[in-house]
Amino acid sequence: MPELPEVEVLTRHLDPALRGKTIRAVNIHRAKSTRPTSTRAMRAKLVGAKFISVSRRAKYLLFQLKPPRRDSFTLLGHLGMTGRMYVQPANASLPKHAAVTFGLGRRTFVFEDTRYFGRLTLDLSPLDALGPEPLGDDFDGTVLHAALRHSAQAIKPKLLDQKMLAGVGNIYASEALWRARISPRKAARRLTRGQYAALAASIREVLAEAIACGSTVPLDFAGTARRDRLFYYGSATGTQGFEERLRVYNRADEPCDRCATPIRKITQAARSTYYCPQCQRG
Repeated sequence: MPELPEVEVLTRHLDPALRGKTIRAVNIHRAKSTRPTSTRAMRAKLVGAKFISVSRRAKYLLFQLKPPRRDSFTLLGHLGMTGRMYVQPANASLPKHAAVTFGLGRRTFVFEDTRYFGRLTLDLSPLDALGPEPLGDDFDGTVLHAALRHSAQAIKPKLLDQKMLAGVGNIYASEALWRARISPRKAARRLTRGQYAALAASIREVLAEAIACGSTVPLDFAGTARRDRLFYYGSATGTQGFEERLRVYNRADEPCDRCATPIRKITQAARSTYYCPQCQRG
């Protein structure tokens, strides 16, 4: 599933590609993908509106639009498990799993979603329940401690709770815990203030590094599986993306970069967790 860095990278690519473009046609290929907004409401609101900006909140994309002689409004996007959003020439063939497309004149905005878990909707209510933004100016160990200090749940799955911390997913939670030398099994309420400070710093570092790796890579969704992985890790032929920098995630039984102990894989809250049993005892 795309996490905060992937959505931030996508936002940076879409903003210049869409800014100033006017939506001339709205095509809903899969009604589920705009719920709870109806197809009729989407067309009535969007046709004629101009893209002002594309930004991000947690794992959500925020498309700011301005119709003629009306107030601006926000269109909310979420990629779900397999969603992709991009702009292609108007005469290019649509992908098999196109969910929503916008005609922009010579270009077409495409929301493609193989499993149809993503959304492109006018309903902004999912934003109301989100926790603090880990890349926000005021995010630190004190904020993280205040959000999680009463929880008896293990710290790793707690980091995935979007109501507690917005945008962190499975990959970067494992990576941040390794950097902070904290066991993913440890109850959130048992972490010291010093550990929360280290964890908050590690979260910020790992997210910022992942964004830096991916934000300079052109997004290309028409190619091979290897090129498809550009979206998730920012890696490209001849460059080092964040996939090559992963220290524990998806590295079960490989030696830890710090101590050479084999990385262990466990399941927590139905999600895979990777950690070093030697380094991450705290």
